[in-house]
Amino acid sequence: MEVKILITFLIGFLLVAIAANQIAKVFQKIKFPLITGLIITGIVAGSSVLNFITKEAVDNLNFLNDIALSIIAFSAGSELYLQELRSRMKSIKWMTMGQLLVPFLLGSVIVFALAEYIPFMQGLSVMVKIAISILFGTIFVARSPSSAIAVINEVRANGPFTKTILGVTVVTDVLVIILFSICFSLAKAFINGDDIGINFLIVLVLELIASFGLGILLGKLLQFPFNIKLDKTIKYGIVIALGYSVYLLAAYIKIKSLEYLHHEFLIEPLLICIIGAFVLTNYSKHRIEFSKIMEEISPTIYIIFFTITGASLSVQTLASVFGIALLLFLARGFTLFLGGVLGVYTARDDKKYTFIAWMPYLTQAGVAIGLTTIVANEFPEWGEKFETIIIAIIVLNQLVGPPFFKYAIEFVKESHLKATGRDTKNQAVIFGLENQSVSLAKQLISHKWDASIIATNSDSNITSSSVKIHILESFTMEDSQLKTIGIDKAEVAILMLSDEENFKIANTLYEKVGIKQIVVRLHDRENFDKFNDLGALVIDPTTAMVGLLDHFVRSPNAASLLLGLDKTQDTIDVEIANKDIHGLKLRELRLPSDVIILSVKRKGQLIISHGYTTLRIGDIITMVGNSDSLEELKTKFEF
Repeated sequence: MEVKILITFLIGFLLVAIAANQIAKVFQKIKFPLITGLIITGIVAGSSVLNFITKEAVDNLNFLNDIALSIIAFSAGSELYLQELRSRMKSIKWMTMGQLLVPFLLGSVIVFALAEYIPFMQGLSVMVKIAISILFGTIFVARSPSSAIAVINEVRANGPFTKTILGVTVVTDVLVIILFSICFSLAKAFINGDDIGINFLIVLVLELIASFGLGILLGKLLQFPFNIKLDKTIKYGIVIALGYSVYLLAAYIKIKSLEYLHHEFLIEPLLICIIGAFVLTNYSKHRIEFSKIMEEISPTIYIIFFTITGASLSVQTLASVFGIALLLFLARGFTLFLGGVLGVYTARDDKKYTFIAWMPYLTQAGVAIGLTTIVANEFPEWGEKFETIIIAIIVLNQLVGPPFFKYAIEFVKESHLKATGRDTKNQAVIFGLENQSVSLAKQLISHKWDASIIATNSDSNITSSSVKIHILESFTMEDSQLKTIGIDKAEVAILMLSDEENFKIANTLYEKVGIKQIVVRLHDRENFDKFNDLGALVIDPTTAMVGLLDHFVRSPNAASLLLGLDKTQDTIDVEIANKDIHGLKLRELRLPSDVIILSVKRKGQLIISHGYTTLRIGDIITMVGNSDSLEELKTKFEF
């Protein structure tokens, strides 16, 4: 009978979750975060409004929370890839200390000082108030790696400030779980009136050591489904089962330790899962596949987790605590500001970060709610009201955090969204107006290049509404003319005139502009050497056609890819400019599964590349793969 009831609750909840996902998308359209839409939908469907999800259903579906929290922890751990953070370790270390200690210590003090204004804390003993205050302080520290990554991806952010943000966010979520384990044990001791002596401290240390040890073991077990050939769905199932088994193990150890030792031995499942994902990410060859699986699982997990979290809340309680939640939200923001100032000065970072360093750390989500759920379950007398206040603070953080985050990224000029004006990247000018040059310009534009054609009055009267065409009296190539036609900002020049005109322009561009790349369409083979001496890429139409036909015979797939016949695939050359990539081996890059590196060119020489080839700043790498993935990688490598 219990199984039937559970299945009924599960089916009913899943129907609500599907609806919540669609409703949350409406919230996104009006600029609300997805998490907010899910929580609000859960509240409306919960027992305090429509009662679609009853309190009994929430209690019976608690195992979904455990599964979701394990995946959230896996996702956080998978983002902590040390190789990509090494150049900012000093800043990450000091900013983490500032964003950990100041919000925790000052936040705990503020909550304790406001205890008489927080309804459920009124009249409690001093020790219980201290216990609740340090739990509040701990959750003030928690961040949201998923929200941070979403904003970074949205504005295509890259640079030292962004690297520090991502590192601090993920490292803090690891440390906050350790801090929570300590504070949770202390809170239980304070509330239950237990002695905090040497035995208590020894047990606490053993609990942390056991959690770390189990986390390392989990990291080894997580590699199992990736070491053998399995269907992707089976791998999903194994990863989810391993995550949930950690919670089952923790519950079993808690019960048995109380039975045999008369003391609960508490291992921390969230900490174990984060360490497990960290071990797999940094000490195995499966990090890319694991990250891909996390990306695919996480959206469904978030829908389930945040919907059921909303269903457990009471509208009446939320309304009664909103005032104090707003006050604590402002208090948390103040502690983050002070932590940011401390972090900038101790790390000796650029002082322009001083007043905006706190902004990226406002957002909270999965880990914070997960810790809150643990507190609510352990202390039912006041846990629900504690949870409601925290949820209200998190909703406010989700609303305010992303805009502040974006402002900070734009302030330090690490946003790489498409500019409204001209950019110096991906600009090409074509000399000569003819059908081929117009077709070439259109193809470059389709690949997100800014291409224009430069012609003289003597050229044909070909026109095109989709291509910019500059008509000049003659190609004098004076400084004022170069600036007028925008050649000084171009990355590539393509010369499609006579050999005599091409050489005159190429020579001027070589001497006056120092343009990155000159491509010449050759007419007479005898002129090849003088163009080659200028470093130009020379194309002889007759031999090029023979070579292309040869490739279509011997390697038709490669030739089709080169000509862009497969619209889903593309090739690009990218120059490494990101110092975080410098020194990494090819096998250490976190490439999407639909991208491969074809070659590496260093100082004009092609390198026979393999997994252990070390990249250097200035290297030009040729990649092939999905167009969207290539565009993301271009941002990652070039900035």
